[in-house]
Amino acid sequence: MVTEVKTHKDLEVWKQSIDLVTDIYRITEGFPKSEGFGLTSQIRRASVSVPANISEGAARNSTKEFIQFIYIGLGSLSELETLLIISENLRFMQSEPFLNRITALRKMLIRLIQSLRK
Repeated sequence: MVTEVKTHKDLEVWKQSIDLVTDIYRITEGFPKSEGFGLTSQIRRASVSVPANISEGAARNSTKEFIQFIYIGLGSLSELETLLIISENLRFMQSEPFLNRITALRKMLIRLIQSLRK
């Protein structure tokens, strides 16, 4: 049985994406200072975009708009995934634990879209 969502803060995908942002900020603190305005900034912005788009979409006036914002969040997840792979290639971090979480979030967002379309 599906419980009614009152706000975006009731969505498990939003909660988990907030946790991901927190961990992304922590891991990127260890990146080289020379990346502060480059890779570090891009990674942080992409991660923040996911819960921000979920919350903005949930506040919109229609299901169609909500779905559109979830798609934007999916795009940000793909961007984040790419940036983390680059970071691992540069030996700034181990990306696998984050990539697993991104995959889980992607599945949750797709399920949310499917649920909203019903």
